[in-house]
Amino acid sequence: RHGQGRARKIRQGVSFPHCRRRLRLSIAVRRFSGTVFRAHHPMWAFTPLSGDGAKTHGGRFNRSGTSALYTSLDPTTAWMEVQQGFPFKPQPMTLVAYKVDCADIADLNDPKILQAMGCSPADLACAWEDLISQKHEPPTWQLTDQLQSFGIAGVLTRSFAPGCTEQNHNLILWKWSDVPPHSIQVIDDFGRLPKSKESWIENRH
Repeated sequence: RHGQGRARKIRQGVSFPHCRRRLRLSIAVRRFSGTVFRAHHPMWAFTPLSGDGAKTHGGRFNRSGTSALYTSLDPTTAWMEVQQGFPFKPQPMTLVAYKVDCADIADLNDPKILQAMGCSPADLACAWEDLISQKHEPPTWQLTDQLQSFGIAGVLTRSFAPGCTEQNHNLILWKWSDVPPHSIQVIDDFGRLPKSKESWIENRH
């Protein structure tokens, strides 16, 4: 289960391509509180709060060089997200749950927010990897730039992984720590996660 607190609005002047003047925009942000999930390659499960993979390779909602933590609101979506490269031959993964209490979240399922940001559902669903390979910038990166300039900590959005529908949702964070207002904590009461890459390799032998 997850909950969203009462919305508040952030106002800021922003510039859009092909627009000669700055526009004054207002978007609603909420507090997200609940449990989210993320599936990891077992070798990297010792760093469940790292956004380094996304920082290295980039993602739908982050440029290369920018950290992001991609999580899902349910275990099934988390599994489908990480298996995108192997949709018909699932590979072993480590599923981790997190307790989240994070302010400054924008809900991209809200058409008013998309409209205010000059974005559309089709932009969110863009083939971002294909665009990058063609030397084009994904519209979701431009959206991310604008939202981060507002001080937004992350977004709620539907999943665009193969097999997912509008019922599958993700929480992507750009700001997170172990303390408020952008708190996320790994749920590992019995210390089952590996402590290092070496411990995972040792356990294989």
